[in-house]
Amino acid sequence: MMRRKLARLAGALALLLAACGTSRGADSGDAAPPPPAAGPVNLKGVCPDPVVVQTNWFPQSEHGSLYQLVGSGAKIDAGHKRVTGPLVVNGRSTGVRIEVRAGGPAVGFQSSAALMYQDPKITLGMLQADEVIQLSSSQPVVGVVAPLELDPQILLWDPQQHPEFNIIGDIGQTDTKVLYFQTGTFMQYLLGSGILRASQVDGSYDGSPSAFVASGGKLVVQGYATNEPYLYEHEVKAWGKPEKFQLIYDSGYPNIGNVLTVRADRKEQLAACLRQLVPIIQQAQVGFMAKPQAAIDLILTVNDAYKGGFLYSKANAEFAVNQLRQLGIVDNGQDRTLGNFDPDRIQRLIDIVAPIFAAQRKPIKPNLTRDQVFSNEFISPAVGLR
Repeated sequence: MMRRKLARLAGALALLLAACGTSRGADSGDAAPPPPAAGPVNLKGVCPDPVVVQTNWFPQSEHGSLYQLVGSGAKIDAGHKRVTGPLVVNGRSTGVRIEVRAGGPAVGFQSSAALMYQDPKITLGMLQADEVIQLSSSQPVVGVVAPLELDPQILLWDPQQHPEFNIIGDIGQTDTKVLYFQTGTFMQYLLGSGILRASQVDGSYDGSPSAFVASGGKLVVQGYATNEPYLYEHEVKAWGKPEKFQLIYDSGYPNIGNVLTVRADRKEQLAACLRQLVPIIQQAQVGFMAKPQAAIDLILTVNDAYKGGFLYSKANAEFAVNQLRQLGIVDNGQDRTLGNFDPDRIQRLIDIVAPIFAAQRKPIKPNLTRDQVFSNEFISPAVGLR
C-alpha cells in the first residue's frame, strides 16, 4: 500500500513539473474524447436501448458505478436476475435505459465473454484483466474502461494462529495449507515465482468459511478485501475475530478487477456510443465513491429480490466502499485519470500470464499486443478522483 501511495505522489509531482496531461494507457496514440458535458446528455439513437451490462457476480459495491447509473423507477426481473431503469447522469435521463445483469451463480458461472458471444444484446461485459488476455484467441474482447484500479482479491489468515505472517511471501516459508478457487490464474503466478509451493495449495475452495472455521484458523483462504475481512469478523458467528490479509496485487501480480469490455468485433460498431458512455461510467464511479448511499440501497434491494443465496448486508456494502478507498482499489493510479489502462502494467500482465496459459494448453492470441485487448480510445482524461 505504501509503495502505491508513494508512486501516486511521485506521478502527481511529475505531472505538475511537466505541466502535461495524464498517462494514456494501452494505446498512447488514441485521441481522447472531451470531458463529459456538465449539462444533459442524450444517448438516444447513439447507444443501444437498453445498454446491457453483464456483471461477474451478484450486485455489490464493487459494481457501484453501474448502479449509480440506474435511475428511479427501475424494474427488477428476479427470475432472470437483472434490473432495468433509465440510464441517468446526475439524475437526468440520457434517453436510453440501462440493464444490469447478475453473473456468477446467476448464469451458471459462465464468463461474461461467453455470454456476450451468445447474446448480442449485451453491450458491456465485466471481466478480470487476466481473463481478457486468456480469451484473446477464443472469445476476443477489448477492455474500454476499468472502474477499479486494482484487483481486490486477497489471501487471508488468522493473526493469532500465524503471527509470523505479514505478507503472502511469509506463507510460502511454511507448510500452511492455502485454499483457493481452481480457476484462479494468480495462483499459477504465486507458484511459478516461488512465493508459494505446490505442496501447500489446494484448489478445492468453494467460498464457504466452513473449512477455515473448522481448522481453527490454521488455513489460509482466498477472498476479497471488500468482503471476507468484514464477513469473518462480524457475520460468521462461529468465528467473530479480525483477520489479516494481503492483496494478491501487492505480491507482484498486476491484475485489474471488473474491467468493462466489448466484443472485439463490435468495437467499431459501438464506437460512437462508447465515446459518450465510457466517460459517463468514469464519472459514475467518481460519484459513487463520493456519495454511495443511493446506489447501495438499490444494490441491497435488488439482491433481496433475487433471493439467489448471496447474503449482502448494508454494513458489508459500506465496509466495501471504505476498503475501495483506503486500499486504493478505486483510484486514479499514477495519473489524474480514473478508469484508464497503464500500458506498462498491461504488458507485464501479458508477459506473466502468456506462459501460464500456454502450459495449460490454452494459448493466447499469437503475438498479442496490449492495444488489441485494452484501449484508452474512449477514456476522458479529465475524469478522476480529486
